[in-house]
Amino acid sequence: MVTLKKLAEQLNVSISTVSKALHNSDEISPDTIERVKALAKLLNYKPNRLAVSLKNSKTNTIGVIIPNILNHFFAKALFAIEQEATKQGYNIITCISNELYSKEIGSLQLLSNGSVDGFIMSIAEETQVANAVGHINAILDQKIPIVIFDRVSEDINCDKVIIDDFGAAYEATNHLISEGRKHIVLLSDIDELSVGKLRTSGYLQALDDAPDYQSKPIVVTTAEGHSIEAVIDYMFKEHKAIDGIIAIDNTTGVVALQKALKLNYTIPEDLSIIGFSDENVLQFTDPKLSTVSQHTLDIGKASVELLINKLKDKTSVQTTTKTIKTKLVLRGTTK
Repeated sequence: MVTLKKLAEQLNVSISTVSKALHNSDEISPDTIERVKALAKLLNYKPNRLAVSLKNSKTNTIGVIIPNILNHFFAKALFAIEQEATKQGYNIITCISNELYSKEIGSLQLLSNGSVDGFIMSIAEETQVANAVGHINAILDQKIPIVIFDRVSEDINCDKVIIDDFGAAYEATNHLISEGRKHIVLLSDIDELSVGKLRTSGYLQALDDAPDYQSKPIVVTTAEGHSIEAVIDYMFKEHKAIDGIIAIDNTTGVVALQKALKLNYTIPEDLSIIGFSDENVLQFTDPKLSTVSQHTLDIGKASVELLINKLKDKTSVQTTTKTIKTKLVLRGTTK
């Protein structure tokens, strides 16, 4: 491998002169700069990026830790993070926690040894359920900045990017109430996560605020080890008067729609359904599912922007929580 030392020996100058010439230093004459660059090009010299990063204490690399690469929301967020990081002159190293606390710890430890300048992450399910965030706070104590998106914890003092989960569910529920729906069920496969709890609270508050809504709230969750299909089958058997569904995760809205059609519900005359899904599900539904759009690309972009701002001013102790606006997109499963 061609090194600065080898270039210096062939040109009969010091290593310092070669380094300064490659960086167009005013201390070096134009003639010497030209000779150094010509030889470097001839020998295909490439700077040792690891050595440079150690010297500058900067890698221009971001560590990204997501819970589930098969989840379209996280896959799309990762895409947006990579796009914005590249635009800003950064690379990314991605780790998948697979919703496991232990893997999240391992990923943070692996990359916090100088491999990355900071982290963007969404908390694993095991971590959030146990509220075991000491490993994340330990990284922050090392003055390594972290931006957390989507799933967050109040016990972590760092920059965060979220959507208004409470408000989004409140708006969706209000829409079904405005249609005249009298028996609205909330379906959830994420009831133990922060986003699931906020969306459930939004649903409950909307029902409580509706003066003419008489039915009791019905929250149907998928217990561990039970299939979504079986739970939804049971829901339709137990709640025959159901005329509205708010599905607050990526998949249950689609499953509920398919089950309803098999049971000969006319959609949306008999039953309206609103999901929290992105456009990736629309090709599989007929009629097209009404959804809360989470603007995932904006979440990824904002996460990168917040982290880079923190990297530029590491002395800042102020933290920012950026809320991305959602949009209720009405399609064929609502009136």
